[in-house]
Amino acid sequence: MSVVFIRAVILYVLLIFTVRLMGKRQIGELQPSELAITILISNIATLPVEDTGMPLLTGIIPIITLASLDVIMSWLGMKNKLIRRFSCGRPMIIISDGKIDREAMKAIRFTVDDLAASLRSQGIFDISEVRFAVVETTGSLSVYQKFPERGVTNRDMQLKGKDIDPPDIIISDGETVPEAMKRLDVTEQWLENTLKREKTDIKNVFIMTVSPDKKYSIIPK
Repeated sequence: MSVVFIRAVILYVLLIFTVRLMGKRQIGELQPSELAITILISNIATLPVEDTGMPLLTGIIPIITLASLDVIMSWLGMKNKLIRRFSCGRPMIIISDGKIDREAMKAIRFTVDDLAASLRSQGIFDISEVRFAVVETTGSLSVYQKFPERGVTNRDMQLKGKDIDPPDIIISDGETVPEAMKRLDVTEQWLENTLKREKTDIKNVFIMTVSPDKKYSIIPK
């Protein structure tokens, strides 16, 4: 039993390392080549755990090899367009000038139900509102709506203002976040005085956010 536990821990750490090496994409954002390698790695990792008679290196070496291959292919893809197109494919326009391209949908096996579901996930329930729609290499749908359906921007309304950085968390679960404090130019003295004014201390704060103009919000534990 202890052998299985130790093997599982070793492979768990190795899988975390390989996933970090491959990047921080979510499952729905994986390129075809990345998805294939992820499935292969997950299957290979279970074999040494289930079969204790199998040498651990039999699982470790293929996992490292596949992860390294993915990194190499990604690097080659940045250098060569043909390799990138082979490993990742290319985006496909399925709606152009408001007209659905049924041949393009058939080529990538994208059904009407897939199209409707992807549009609904972006808050669009009427296909006639769409001017352009592109199926990305990850399978996600990018949509450009017709002019009357687009949201109004500050530029459209000719509003004047300036860009301000959003608030950042400087206390998380009773501990300060030095990087955020440095970015917002928040000193220890300012923080101490602010918490004293609120009659609390760092250990009793669950989340504290501060904006660049020093406006803050505190959520106690």
